[in-house]
Amino acid sequence: MPTDPGDIRLKNKDELTQLLKDAGEPAFRAKQLYEWLWKKNVSSFSDMRNLGARLLEHLETHYRLNKVSIFTEQRSKDGTVKFGFRLADGELVEGVLIPTETRMTACISSQVGCSLTCKFCATGYMDLKRNLHPYEIYDQVDLIRKKALEYYGIPLSNIVYMGMGEPLLNYKNVLASIHHITDPEEMGMSPRRITVSTAGIAKMIKKLADDEAKVEFALSLHAANDTKRSQIMPINEHNSLEALKEALLYFTDKTGTRVTFEYIIFQDFNDEVEDAEELYQFSRNIPCKINIIEYNPIAWSDLQNTSGNRMHRFKEYLESKGMIVNVRRSRGRDVDAACGQLAIKERGS
Repeated sequence: MPTDPGDIRLKNKDELTQLLKDAGEPAFRAKQLYEWLWKKNVSSFSDMRNLGARLLEHLETHYRLNKVSIFTEQRSKDGTVKFGFRLADGELVEGVLIPTETRMTACISSQVGCSLTCKFCATGYMDLKRNLHPYEIYDQVDLIRKKALEYYGIPLSNIVYMGMGEPLLNYKNVLASIHHITDPEEMGMSPRRITVSTAGIAKMIKKLADDEAKVEFALSLHAANDTKRSQIMPINEHNSLEALKEALLYFTDKTGTRVTFEYIIFQDFNDEVEDAEELYQFSRNIPCKINIIEYNPIAWSDLQNTSGNRMHRFKEYLESKGMIVNVRRSRGRDVDAACGQLAIKERGS
């Protein structure tokens, strides 16, 4: 994966202190610089008004400040807003602002493209180009939260790592971005307002527990049968349901965090009562809740959403077993902003 050692936001507080010391600046300048970079998240060095001309010239000469920008914006009839973000190297990712009566949520991307080839997800039909840097993830959130205030006058309340890419395959940068988002001296959001969603990488789920991440956690499950799950999620061939269950029990025991199972329900594939029973057997000993999600058809897949009656029957069966179940309705489908629809259209269709 390409890196950009020249971008100043790749340096931590200690490194910033050292680079300023090397430039002959007093130590307190590091705190000022860090605040400009993260809390105020300015667009250029020239905006850093209290650093002095000599230091600003040094920064302009030796470092870059690569900012993410919005290049497209589409508003759904339900109020959802999809953003196309342009990165400094010209690569593109997408993110979504999802307003509801109780939440204002940013859905953000962690990679340019994806390597996992899930059959129901538009991003899975793209190539993986690279991981996002922590500041590129942070900038998405910052831009979306500003739009939330501009359009709705309501602060951003939640963040979900459910956009393009697999967060646990960009583990270091994702955790670094969460640190910046939750640091009281930066964006200051509660980690419990952040959900990391994964297609299921057992060893990385355990690592997330070992690193004592305080975020909420979701697993894209979609089938509780190895044969079926491998058909639509090839990652299951190397991360079986048995391995995932062991990792999830380890995670919940170590963190005390309840897991959310995301279950997109497909017509004539995983929508029978027998499928609901398999889901119950898989999840019954794991502290969890289940989100049944409407499928949003994409051009590259023959999968279809199930009927309302089957979805209701599926939900009722799980509830009869004592499971906590919610149905998540599609948002932003008319602008391809709904779950599983994010993909850069320039690649063709």
